[in-house]
Amino acid sequence: MQLTGDRFTQESAAFGNDLATFPNFPAEIRAPQGTLPGVSSFQVHFADHDILTAGDAPDVLVAMNPAALKANLHDMKPGTAIIVDSHDFSNRNLQKAGYEGNPLEEQGAGSLAEDYNLSVLDLTGMTVEAVKEFGLSRKDAARAKNMFALGMLSWMYGRPTETTIDFLTARFAKAPDIRDANITAFKAGWNFGETTEAFVVQYEIKPAKMEPGTYRNINGNLALAYGLVAAGVQSGLPVFLGTYPITPATDILHELSKHKRFGITTFQAEDEIAGIGAALGASFAGSLGITTTSGPGIALKSETIGLAVMTELPLVIIDVQRGGPSTGLPTKTEQADLLQAMFGRNGESPVPIVAPQSPGDCFAAALEATRIAITYRTPVMLLSDGYLANGSEPWSIPDAAALPKIDPNFATELNKTVVKNKGKDTESSSEEYWPYLRDDETLARPWAVPGTAGLEHRIGGLEKGDGHGNISYDPANHDYMVRIRQAKVDRIADSLPPLEVDDPSGNAKVLVLGWGSTYGPIGAAVRRVRKAGQDVAQVHLRHLNPFPKDLGEILKRYDAVMIPEMNLGQLSLLIRAKYLVDVVGYNQVNGMPLKAAELAEAIGDLITTTTGDVHAHEAGTASKESVK
Repeated sequence: MQLTGDRFTQESAAFGNDLATFPNFPAEIRAPQGTLPGVSSFQVHFADHDILTAGDAPDVLVAMNPAALKANLHDMKPGTAIIVDSHDFSNRNLQKAGYEGNPLEEQGAGSLAEDYNLSVLDLTGMTVEAVKEFGLSRKDAARAKNMFALGMLSWMYGRPTETTIDFLTARFAKAPDIRDANITAFKAGWNFGETTEAFVVQYEIKPAKMEPGTYRNINGNLALAYGLVAAGVQSGLPVFLGTYPITPATDILHELSKHKRFGITTFQAEDEIAGIGAALGASFAGSLGITTTSGPGIALKSETIGLAVMTELPLVIIDVQRGGPSTGLPTKTEQADLLQAMFGRNGESPVPIVAPQSPGDCFAAALEATRIAITYRTPVMLLSDGYLANGSEPWSIPDAAALPKIDPNFATELNKTVVKNKGKDTESSSEEYWPYLRDDETLARPWAVPGTAGLEHRIGGLEKGDGHGNISYDPANHDYMVRIRQAKVDRIADSLPPLEVDDPSGNAKVLVLGWGSTYGPIGAAVRRVRKAGQDVAQVHLRHLNPFPKDLGEILKRYDAVMIPEMNLGQLSLLIRAKYLVDVVGYNQVNGMPLKAAELAEAIGDLITTTTGDVHAHEAGTASKESVK
């Protein structure tokens, strides 16, 4: 199903539609087939206009077995289309899915046939018949039914077929029978849609109007990997990724391992601690050190992150958040690592935090995290999540020449004149290298590559004296160093652009503040509320530590502030603590993205409470053409 959804997505991207996807699959390598926990689904929302989410409620559901039908039926609205492969609706499979009877055979009020546009087709049987000439076993022949279904949907929505045929030709080039069977099944599904009278409607979705440029479909992990490649090129540094495989971050390792020609080294370590230790060592040696993981891995890496804070070395830590705690829900999405990123270390250990808002934005977020890490000599946390990592959207490929340069500004000379026996007859001076002298603007310390003659120095986990870098146990010095490291992170706010406030009318009394992957659902919900004639403002944060300098002033403009999050209120906690604003939380932690329609209703209710407008909850209609 993931392959089928990906191919439909690529067809839609090639056609020029705007789109958003939501792959959803079990954590098990071999999930229990035919059971609800074993269902794998892929939802794609495509349109001839700008869209922000994969959609709340699909217009078409293709279910290959009883479990797939039952797991996804709750998302379908009455009157929408359901296409079912009848072949696997055996008594055994019905029982495994929790059905007492066959829902395809029920009639009357409340039945599938009554409430939905139901099409019951033997997709497996038609596939086996279509590919019998290739001499495959029935089991292997039946595996091509996903291509039959893809061909049928490609006809239904007028998708181009050349991209899928080219893909299958390349994918199975070494297995001609499998290649030809899949291509034949795909064409047979398209021909079935063309000739059958089972479907009375064929849809036409025109290309979306987009800014001129070269586009490709991209998911968040791929965009992050490309952003790290670009960061290495723009900084002139070799890139070293030290990591340990973990869902949903592993694809970043897979992708970066393909790009050695850009000076990238990838190291799959034996565990999370070794991965970040190697990355920090690479930073000490003058490379751009990077490590990737998900929430449980951050817990294991916390001591070494603290060491990076103490040594003040650049390090990019990518946390692709997932459901927790512990191993939790490895393939489901969540935003519950924000407080861990802020405070999950011993001592006063401030770490800058950035968060991308969409799959394509992961590219720019990687560059920004690198800029901060190198410029301010600090570890930086980048908080992506499973929804961004696996979801995809059209991405305008940037002009490489226009990307910002990142200057590592290595120390190459002695930087401190030291006077000995000052005021005495034997007074003398010498030039030394002090590894903790600070830049007046950024408070960053110099970064000297080991082996640079005359710049020998020591670093480690024990507290340093300011400037000279010798180990210090002086109480006053420790207090000073703790404050100066915090001040260095605070200085980052001076380099941030003003926040973009989306408040078209200027009359809004309610502000919706978000971060990370909630950007799409919040944006879609805000559109619904405005379509209903109500005023609401939206601000989305990329920088979560430090906050942008104008955030406090913006919050004060509004009578009420709502913060939607896929956690129990972590940004809400931080905003309340720093700005003394009694924000309203909208919190969901079910492993799924926020639904725009439900969020729009909550925003409308808050507007009603704030302004007394009883019509505020009437919030638009859903956008069309969502397929699951």
